Amino acid sequence: MRTLWRIISGPFRWCWRLLNFIREFILNLFLIFIIVICVGIYLQMHLSAPEPGKGALLVDLTGVVQDKPSVNNKFRQIGRELLGASSNRLQENSLFDVVDMLRQAKTDKNITGLVLSLKDFAGADQTSLQYIGKALREFRDSGKPIYAAGDSYDQAQYFLASFANKIYLTPQGAVDLHGLATNNLYYKSLLDKLKVNTHIFRVGTYKSAVEPFLRDDMSPAARDADGRWLGQLWQHYLDTVAANRQITPQQLFPGAQAMLAGLRSAGGDTAQFALANKWVDTVASRVAIEAEMTKAFGWNKEKKAFNSVSIYDYQTPQPPQKGGQIAVIFASGAIVDGPETPGSVGGDTTAGQIRDARLDPEVKAIVFRVNSPGGSVSASEMIRSELEAARAAGKPVVVSMGGMAASGGYWISTPANYIIASPSTLTGSIGIFGVINTFEDSLGSIGVHTDGVATSPLADLSITKALPPEFSQMMQLNIENGYQNFITLVGKARNKSPEEVDKIAQGHVWIGSDAKTNGLVDQLGDFDDAVAKAAELAKLQQHHLNWYFDEPSLIELLLSQASASVYAHLPAMIQAFLPVPSAQVSALFSMQAGAFPTLNDPQNRYAYCLTCGDVQ
Repeated sequence: MRTLWRIISGPFRWCWRLLNFIREFILNLFLIFIIVICVGIYLQMHLSAPEPGKGALLVDLTGVVQDKPSVNNKFRQIGRELLGASSNRLQENSLFDVVDMLRQAKTDKNITGLVLSLKDFAGADQTSLQYIGKALREFRDSGKPIYAAGDSYDQAQYFLASFANKIYLTPQGAVDLHGLATNNLYYKSLLDKLKVNTHIFRVGTYKSAVEPFLRDDMSPAARDADGRWLGQLWQHYLDTVAANRQITPQQLFPGAQAMLAGLRSAGGDTAQFALANKWVDTVASRVAIEAEMTKAFGWNKEKKAFNSVSIYDYQTPQPPQKGGQIAVIFASGAIVDGPETPGSVGGDTTAGQIRDARLDPEVKAIVFRVNSPGGSVSASEMIRSELEAARAAGKPVVVSMGGMAASGGYWISTPANYIIASPSTLTGSIGIFGVINTFEDSLGSIGVHTDGVATSPLADLSITKALPPEFSQMMQLNIENGYQNFITLVGKARNKSPEEVDKIAQGHVWIGSDAKTNGLVDQLGDFDDAVAKAAELAKLQQHHLNWYFDEPSLIELLLSQASASVYAHLPAMIQAFLPVPSAQVSALFSMQAGAFPTLNDPQNRYAYCLTCGDVQ
């Protein structure tokens, strides 16, 4: 019997020992991996980089540029070097880090010029492009040349390239100037076919965020309003680029028919067409362009390329911290209740940062950078009230609006002492709505029904039942009250009566220049102007900035970078069936701002601009 037991139990004992060995082996490997990572991070942070030789700063931006990347640039750079680069089109870059590096290079004796290599640059909102363009113009005005070289340029890439002294294009290349458009999906017919009942509660003639649930196309009012600000945004683009190229906006973009005729005259050669239109200065092969760059910057035998340093390897010394402290707090993305997640503004997180700045005696003023299409009313009010408390505590608050500060994004801006917007900022959209879907007809069509008892109609709420009429009426009253609160807040902040605000509200989206005319903002400018105004209001002769970022933990960084790296190396067909790595969600959000599945207002009330972030 004992022999039989040994025969039976033997394989199990060996399997258990093997499992223990595998477990300990994996844990030891993981421990070694963590030690190597920690040593690498220590060396990156504490060992100074060697002094670079003279050459160009290579602005080889990859991915998108945002106000607030989901991962701080320093940590992302370490992860990139240790774990490999993530997908180029999903990488995020800090707008302010890019501008700081350009300004540092302007006075760096080792940087003799700048080369724009933008093939992997996926874009940014127009306000961000203008701010980078300002830094490029400063660099060029310092006497150092800027060259742009590329196989092709899309509109965002070409906007930056237009600041160059000379633009190169390869013979098979093209400059893609086509204009701007907004497109949204509309679901009414789909919802009808699925027998989903959508209950809409809203205030605002132009509040188009709910139209996808009500229509199969854009309403005339929304079409008229969006067409106005979209045309102004495109005109700003043309005016800036045409001025850089020293031609008229009409010469830059003569219209679709004229461009078709010009391309036909060029025999379909897009490169020669761009040269004839003065979009570029030289059409040349990569070899010829590299020879030109070598003449300008010299040859590096080790790298086998012209002398240059990538913007990702360029080291910028930290300026000495002098004078009073100005806190810089971000609201980038859709506004949601709870903590911040990538691509969103967490009401709890942002309100907490404002509170910390208010209670910090070293902070003398706050610059609140808003780049948001809005979101939850309750989260917006939480942030607004905390900002109001900071102002009441004697700390000046200046709002710097980015590409969009609409609906809830404007709500949270109202307590500011001063609001500064770019001419291209999309703001306003002062309106409010609620959406509740019920599925009683969908379930009924397949034989599923809901029944029960309740002490009152208000207790009998379920997505599987029709909404009680009493609740629908209460919901509409709640939405109307929210709208009145909204326009009252705006009126108090902008010294207008609620009636005056109502005339420019109703969900109407305004471009920055119109918002200034309508009194919704105080000044047209950029982030630099906001910092200068904050220093002026706080009466600071000298100041330094304290950037409020939530730094990721080491584990979060490793998991984020590793998942992005694995995702980037998978075949495209497999990527299509997998979720995007969480650290890259905010990059996609800027391109898909029309979707708002994560909004979570407890009363289902939203101040949100659907089309503000969907410009292509």
